Amino acid sequence: MQASENIQALPPAEEQQPVFTELCEVASIGSNGSILFATDDWFAPAEWMLKDSEPVCRPDEYTPYGKWMDGWETRRKRIPGHDWCIVELGAPTQIAGFMIDTAHFTGNYVPRVSIQGGTLDETTKRMLQSSIPRQLQCDGDANIGTGRTMEELGMMELIGTDHWDVLLSRTELKPGYEQTRRQHFIVPKGKQSLVVSHLRVNIFPDGGIARLRVYGTVRINVSDSLSAKKPIDMIAMLNGGRCTGYSNAHYGHPRNLIKPSTGINMGDGWETARRLDRPPVLRVDGAGILQVPGSEWAIFELGAPDGCWVERICIDTKHFKGNFPDNVRVEYACKGKQDLWMPLMERKKLGADRLHEFSATDLLPQEKAASFVRITIAPDGGLSRVRIFGTIARA
Repeated sequence: MQASENIQALPPAEEQQPVFTELCEVASIGSNGSILFATDDWFAPAEWMLKDSEPVCRPDEYTPYGKWMDGWETRRKRIPGHDWCIVELGAPTQIAGFMIDTAHFTGNYVPRVSIQGGTLDETTKRMLQSSIPRQLQCDGDANIGTGRTMEELGMMELIGTDHWDVLLSRTELKPGYEQTRRQHFIVPKGKQSLVVSHLRVNIFPDGGIARLRVYGTVRINVSDSLSAKKPIDMIAMLNGGRCTGYSNAHYGHPRNLIKPSTGINMGDGWETARRLDRPPVLRVDGAGILQVPGSEWAIFELGAPDGCWVERICIDTKHFKGNFPDNVRVEYACKGKQDLWMPLMERKKLGADRLHEFSATDLLPQEKAASFVRITIAPDGGLSRVRIFGTIARA
């Protein structure tokens, strides 16, 4: 399908975001989220609801099935029931809240929604994927214009997802105008301790949602699932890593650094504003490191419960060509001593739009197991991804 040149994108809304949006986002395509089942994908497939990009409007574009819409939109229901889909999250998560965006869905938005959480075992997932397969692509239109048969619906009912825990009770949504499109919902405190790997998103009875975002804390015990002797990415979101603080996130949040996917553009990384304390004339030392008074930082808790021994660090500046940091350094802290930082890697010069790998010979001797790391860039700029490989420390 050829995209129309008349594309209108909505800018991010300038509004106060709930605290839970600082947590990891686990449903989007870039976080390995996916759709396992949807009752109807007529106007737009459910996968598009998980796109990482901002919703766009193509006013003059139509498909053989109707108006092109950037999200998940079902047909106007003419049979009993309501539409719903099953979302597989990137990792098992304690969910704190949701953001539902109805952008551009003004006369066709979902009027009411509820969300349930649960877990599908691997046997059930394989059965589902073999009997009711879905295309894995996000940007294609393979699922568009389709709906499930009565036999397929009956098979799904046997799984019992309608009995999962209710994380968001039936709630009214607002239309997708700029003032009302982004809608945040907090999971009740009694349900925030639940660890779920799948969601059932119910829409009543039909309509469209532009984007779904799910925020929470990934709960996975890497010591149970992986060999303690094998170096793994301890900062990765899907291994339980999470951002716990930062100095500046003007253009992009540092939680993007630990997503499993490759950065898709500069907005899919961590980028700070230009520091105002930059000297009028810049100078470097003998190693070529800029001599500036300020820096920016981000702190991450690693996924290893008792810390890890770091063996390799990867810093990726992909897409950052005129705004990459001059240099980076890494420090670590132990479990229960987050305010006591010890050096792990001295300042290293960075370059534009490339992956920098630092091996054990580039790292300083590690006296204790690391449970937290602080990444400091100077003077400012952007990173796309960070990987910290290490082995699990035993208590």
